[in-house]
Parts: sequence; structure tokens; C-alpha cells
Amino acid sequence: MIATDKLALKEKVFAAIDAAYDELFDYAKSVAKEPEFGFKEFKTAKKVEAQFDKLGIPYRNHLAITGVKGLLKGGKPGPTIAILGELDAISSPDHPLADPDTGAAHACGHHMQQSAMLAAAYGLARTHALDELCGNVVFFAVPAEEYVQLAYRKKLRREGKLHYLHGKGQLIYEGEFDDIDMAMQMHSSKKTPEPTVAVGTSSNGFVGKTIQYVGRSAHAADAPDQGINALNAAMLGIMGINSLRETFRDEDAIRVHPIITKGGDLVNNVPDDVRIETYVRAKTMEAIEKTHKKVDAALRAGGMAIGAEVHIDTMPGHLPLVCNATLNELLVENAKEAFPSVKIINAGHFSASTDMGDVSHLMPAIHPFIGGTDGLLHGADFKVVDFNAAALLPGKAFAGMVIDLLADNAQKAKALLDHYEPILTKDAYIKKLDSYFSEEEP
Repeated sequence: MIATDKLALKEKVFAAIDAAYDELFDYAKSVAKEPEFGFKEFKTAKKVEAQFDKLGIPYRNHLAITGVKGLLKGGKPGPTIAILGELDAISSPDHPLADPDTGAAHACGHHMQQSAMLAAAYGLARTHALDELCGNVVFFAVPAEEYVQLAYRKKLRREGKLHYLHGKGQLIYEGEFDDIDMAMQMHSSKKTPEPTVAVGTSSNGFVGKTIQYVGRSAHAADAPDQGINALNAAMLGIMGINSLRETFRDEDAIRVHPIITKGGDLVNNVPDDVRIETYVRAKTMEAIEKTHKKVDAALRAGGMAIGAEVHIDTMPGHLPLVCNATLNELLVENAKEAFPSVKIINAGHFSASTDMGDVSHLMPAIHPFIGGTDGLLHGADFKVVDFNAAALLPGKAFAGMVIDLLADNAQKAKALLDHYEPILTKDAYIKKLDSYFSEEEP
């Protein structure tokens, strides 16, 4: 057994993270200046690789197109813990740091996730802390958490470059989580400028849908009776969804929020090609499966009323998040050690979604919300106001957790895994997600 003075080792690691403040701040600033959408994060991935090169962390790249997976091995074999950071940005064209050409911006704090992951990497690598531990740490920069630009991702799927349309699902499919035993990742909080750790328990999952209404074009003024108005069909479909809302149970936390991505071509023509995207979110997969079939019925009814064709493509999105209680407790302990004045709150259930939910069905995982930021997530006013709280604090907490879990012959990690029963096996996961594909393109 390797005997470890955990407190002394943590102090060394935390000090190394503090010493790397300027390097980490410059990294985050660089990423924020060049935001990229999912499965297109080529510049961001290169920045991660440069950090791993600086730290001497061996890595593999081009995983799920842009993912980068670094590995530090322990002094003795043992469990493998992953610390994740997401590479992609979201669309927020009014954000001060938005890309003027694409509208992408880090208005969801993914650059803080990367910085927290790298903070842990700086602390653990520069102190050679793994030499005293039994097990390994994976630093995993993962693509495409935001489930957007579905037409582009469906094209990649048709070309055989993707199987799933979200990053962690694709990485699971490719086998990149097969050698990982547990995983942790933080997310920036909204309107929380003070140092805060909000411990979550769960989140919604969802399936994604693209819908096409096909009508018949005609002159909108001269012969509208000769056309079939696909826009009217789509509007009736959306109204049908709205009429269903009173049937949604409060305890299921259902969210259905369609957008029209194409409403027609010319105002003087009866619209004959109208397209919608939507998610059907809920707290459990059972509620999702029940609700999304009702949504399909409403969408088809809109087409039937007008005489338009309706083509609905359903695709697997994110599974609901299930946070591990033991890892949450360790997170709180280490956050307090790293920053004694930190505010700890219970975030409970999160009605949005994350593909960390997919990972949490296969292994112990957590996804806390971290302060040091202000404004709304996905909003033009989102900003980091305390980098130490937003990135270094969670980086220290994750590094401290690694030490706790892998010290003393990895007793804590092994005890956790001995008592853990995954919700799904990998094979069951793939079978379940594949069952949601229902493509009806004309």
C-alpha cells in the first residue's frame, strides 16, 4: 500500500494551481475570443493540446471529431477518474465576445469548464501527485454538448462521421469511456458572482426532433386556393403542442420548446416547405417517451388539417442526469478545504439538460454548478466576474477529490465502485439511444 499524507499533498497541489493563475486566465481569455460550435471546435482543441504538451501529459486527439483525451498514470494501478471540460460554444450573437461571422459565444461557461479541468491538470501534473496515488486521471476535453445545428450534424451522421449527434454520446459509442470508472464536470451558474458550489441531484433529459411540412406552392394573392400552406400546418401543429400542456404533470418537469427554422421562401408564394426543430424534455425517460409521442400526434394533426405532408425525424438527445451522492459529498468537502468561505447550496433538479446525463447512466458522475459568474446562461449578459471562484475553485476541488479517491491504495474509489450499480450497461445504452431514431425524410 502507498501511504499518503493527503492534506500535505492537497496543499502542494492547491499551491501549484494558484501559481498557474495567469496561465489559466490567459487560456480562458483565448478560448473566449475564438468560440466554436460543436464538432467544429478545431481551434479550441488545439489550445487544449498545447496545454497538455506544456504539462507533459500524453493525449489522443480527434476523438468524436475534436475531442482530446489526456492521461496521467498513478504510481500503482487502480481506478481511472475523468475530469471533463466541454469545448463548444452556444449561439449568442449579441454577446460582447460573439464571433461576428457565426454568432457563437461562450455564454454558457464552457471555457470555465476547460479552465477548471486544466487547473486540476496543472496542480496534479506539476507536483507529480499521481506518483503517490493508485489509479489514473483522464483530462477529457469533449465536444458538442450543446445540441444545436442539427442539419449539420445529421449530415455528418449520413457521411458516417457520427453515430450520435452529441459529444459524450458519440464518445461512449466510440469506446472512449470504456477505460473510465467515474467522472466529474462542473458547469457555470447564472447570476452567482460570489464563490459558490451548487450541488445538483438530477436534470431533465430529452429527445430532439426536426419536422418538415410539405405543402404546394401557388401565387399567394392570385391563386391561394390552389396551394397547400405548409406554414399554416406548422402553426396548427405548434398550437396542438400548446393545447397538450395542461396534460403535462408538474413532477415530470416537461419542457417542449419548438422553433421555426424555415417559414417559407417568398412572401408572394404560398409556403410549401416549412421546418421546425424542438426538444421534448422531461425528468425521466418514461415521461419523455410518453410525451414525445403525444407531441408527434399534435404535429401530424396540423398537417392533416391543411392537407400537408408531415415528416418527423426523432433523434436521441441527452439522458437525464443522475448525480452520485458520494462524489457530491467529496466535492463539498474539498471545495471547503480549497476555499473555506465558499457558499454551498443544494441545486436540486435542473430543468435543462446535459449529456453528462449519458455518462451518469454508466458510472458514478457529478455535475455541480459553480459561481464566480453573472448574467443568464446563454444570454448576452453572461460574464465571468471572479475567475478564481469560477475556475480555480472547482479545479482545486476536483484535484482534491482525486487525491481522496486514489490515496491509500484507492480505498475510497474502490469502495464506491464496489457498491455502485450502473443504470445502464454500455450495450443497453446504445440499444436505448438507437431506439429513438425515427427518420422520415422525404
